[in-house]
Amino acid sequence: MKDMTEGKEGRLILQFALPMLAGSLFQQFYNIVDSIIVGNFIGKEALAAVGASFPVIFVLISMIIGLASGVTIVISQYFGAKDYKNVKRAIDTLYIGLFFASIISSIVGLIFSEEIFKLLNLPEEVMPMALEYLNIFLMGLIVFFGFNGTSAILRGMGDSKTPLYFLMISTLTNVGLDLLFVIVFEMGIKGVALATVISQTGALITAIIYLNRYHSIINFDLRKLVFDRKIFRHSIRIGVPTGLQHTFVSLGIMAIMGVVNTFGTDVIAAFSVGARLDAIATIPAMIMAQALATFVGQNLGANKTGRVRTGLLSTIFLTTIVTIATTALIVSFGDVFMRAFTDDPAVIDIGSEYLTIVSLFYIVFAFMFTFNGVMRGAGDTFIPMIISLISLWLIRIPFAVFLSDRFGETGIWWSFPMSWASGLIMSWIYYMTGRWKKKVIVKPQNN
Repeated sequence: MKDMTEGKEGRLILQFALPMLAGSLFQQFYNIVDSIIVGNFIGKEALAAVGASFPVIFVLISMIIGLASGVTIVISQYFGAKDYKNVKRAIDTLYIGLFFASIISSIVGLIFSEEIFKLLNLPEEVMPMALEYLNIFLMGLIVFFGFNGTSAILRGMGDSKTPLYFLMISTLTNVGLDLLFVIVFEMGIKGVALATVISQTGALITAIIYLNRYHSIINFDLRKLVFDRKIFRHSIRIGVPTGLQHTFVSLGIMAIMGVVNTFGTDVIAAFSVGARLDAIATIPAMIMAQALATFVGQNLGANKTGRVRTGLLSTIFLTTIVTIATTALIVSFGDVFMRAFTDDPAVIDIGSEYLTIVSLFYIVFAFMFTFNGVMRGAGDTFIPMIISLISLWLIRIPFAVFLSDRFGETGIWWSFPMSWASGLIMSWIYYMTGRWKKKVIVKPQNN
């Protein structure tokens, strides 16, 4: 666990972010290997099926992720205030909430999965595999929530290294099972989904055993969990706007996917691969923003507001360097990366075009996330939610529909930087007002 209220701001944020970055890269490494195996050993229809499933999964888990993030912010502020009793109660409250949320989300997804895919105009040749993959994933959703909830708790207390170790176990196991189930046992898309569920189950069990032995604050015991209504109300106030933001963003992604699906399997497969590569390229910006949010939460909880601006400037500097390098890499080798997933020339060309267009604006995306990281760390999640909804539903989706009618799938790609630019402008304006400083919920016991 890391106290971020003392020491050089930029160094603390970077040290905290690096293990999270490594963990995210490991997770994306799995996603990449997963797609490579699917694309080369099952086919582009399977590649499209997996890609089409992710927006649906995101819709089902987004509200819960938002609520969990609300608890994480509460944990970071209590931890900054050295109030360890309430840190423990917040952790218990999160676990209880995640259990019931996972059950509800799984049932809803299993009942309505086929109708959702039909609503998204998913091609008939892709539908059976998409349903098979999604339904198996949903049956393991309780494990997904448990594993990611545990990681979020640790990060809220400044420990970003331990989640990395658990994630490495999950990722390496997942890759090994992918190769075994798909190539050796020839289980197809079913094997890919089972590999994910089994590997996350193993990682969660390992995490619980480790934490019970070495972390007295987190110690997981079903018989001693306590649900704290006050902490839950605080978490709801912070988490619901973030959850709604995630939900509407995921619905927006589904809407974009619906536009993409009208252009056929080649475009769906290209976008699925491009989005995977895009996700890797934008990881540093999102991780730095996460690290900044924890830094801000702890320092505001400790009543050290002067460190927040220095932390923001340090984060902007670090993110800029990484983002420029990432953009140069994607622009130069986008087509090479695409060839690792498929040898279909049409898919490669479409995916390369997508990557070139969006990568030129990664710096805009990075700055937007950084400013939002400050607000979330302070517990102000409502305005970032509004900004996100405006940039997505009033900018990206309308322009994706409008431009795709005139320029084909290329018009969809241009809607992404347009929404990022609008989001950055609004985030910067709100940050400058300083109103987010009034949203801190935890008062330090000692100043």
